[in-house]
Parts: sequence; structure tokens; C-alpha cells
Amino acid sequence: MTTPLIEARGLVKRYGTTEALRGASLRLHPGEILAVSGPSGSGKSTLLHCMSGIVRPDSGEVRYADGERLDQAGEARRSALRRTDFGVVFQFGGLVGELTALDNVALPLLLAGTSRTAAHDSAGAWLERFGVRGQAALRPAEMSGGQVQRVALARAMATEPKAVFADEPTGALDSLAGEHVMTALTRAARDTGTAVLLVTHDARVSAYADREVTVRDGIVEEEPAVVGAGEATR
Repeated sequence: MTTPLIEARGLVKRYGTTEALRGASLRLHPGEILAVSGPSGSGKSTLLHCMSGIVRPDSGEVRYADGERLDQAGEARRSALRRTDFGVVFQFGGLVGELTALDNVALPLLLAGTSRTAAHDSAGAWLERFGVRGQAALRPAEMSGGQVQRVALARAMATEPKAVFADEPTGALDSLAGEHVMTALTRAARDTGTAVLLVTHDARVSAYADREVTVRDGIVEEEPAVVGAGEATR
């Protein structure tokens, strides 16, 4: 059993009078693809948001790498991690509408201090890897939903992060586009050793994972045994 890359312990998160998480605990191991499923409103997206540092839980712990407490880290530190160590992908991509696909993918590299030329070279290579190099000069409104998601994944992977958090990345796509997106994501993650935490309600998407857990009423059901990272076959 490997040491967890990110570990959540006893997370509680409330939004007003609604308790989204009620003591949820989960481990994400280096290099694994973990699917988190559950009914709508179960708390699975909130769990992803807490583990990626987007929001802070009301109580509980989120530990990263050598034990850094993300739940105690300030916004500046958590934002910095999302520019370098973590990539995040949402259901509708979350691209910057005014930027081209190339500039969207280059953005996290530029924010990390990479030169413009090097950032664009790397961004082009990632677009190629995700099969959307031909859309480099297009803006999000000029692309299909599947193309937008592949650009978003390229952006998330551009810094070669330790982990990618994908919240319903195929939820707005048809089955064929969703299959292309998941194939591209899992292939890139395997090649780079990036861990993936994938929130989904679709069993076809969960099938790409090494491991699946279910969230119900803000609690993670007992976790199955971990598959060795990279050992799962398709």
C-alpha cells in the first residue's frame, strides 16, 4: 500500500443549513485513477472541492504529500498548488472565453513563470496529445463540447501536475465524445504518473478507473482495495 498523495479525514462542510459532507474520508494514491460516484446532492463534488483546495472544510483534515494541511492553508497557497501540483477540470470546461485554445492551455504555464515561447510550445504539444491541435486558434464558443473538454484537460495536464481533479468532465457530452475525452485523460495520466480523482454518475466513466467509491448523504462508503497504480487494463 502506497502512502496517499492526498488524504481527507472526517470532512464536514455546510452550506447554510445543508450539510454537504458529514465526516467524509478518502485517500487518493499516487498514479491511481479514482472514481467517486453517488446520486445528485450526495456531496461528491464538495468532496472534490475540499480535496483540491477549492474550498476549505468546516472541520476535518486534508493532508497533501508530506503531511501539509490543505484545510489550514491560506487561499494564496491553495491557489498556487492549483497552478502547479493540481489540475482541475469542470463539467463545462471552465475555459477563458476570450482566449484561444492555445492561450488557455498556456495560461497556467505563464502564471508559473514559463516564458511565452516555451509555454506556447508546450501548450501546442498538449493540444496535439489530446487531439485538438487543429483548434489551437479557436475560442471556446467556436468549438464543440468535446473539443472544449479536451482543451480543458490539456490545460489541466500542461504543468504535469501530481493530481487532476475532474468534476463530471463528460456530463455535458454525448457518449462518443465522452469516450474520447476519457480515453485521452486516462492515457495522459498513465504516461505522466498523474493521479486522477474523477467525480461522475456514469458507470461507463467509472469503468476507466482503478478504483471506485460511492458517496451517500455526505459520507464515503467503505473503500474497496486499491488496485496497483497503472495496473488496471482497459
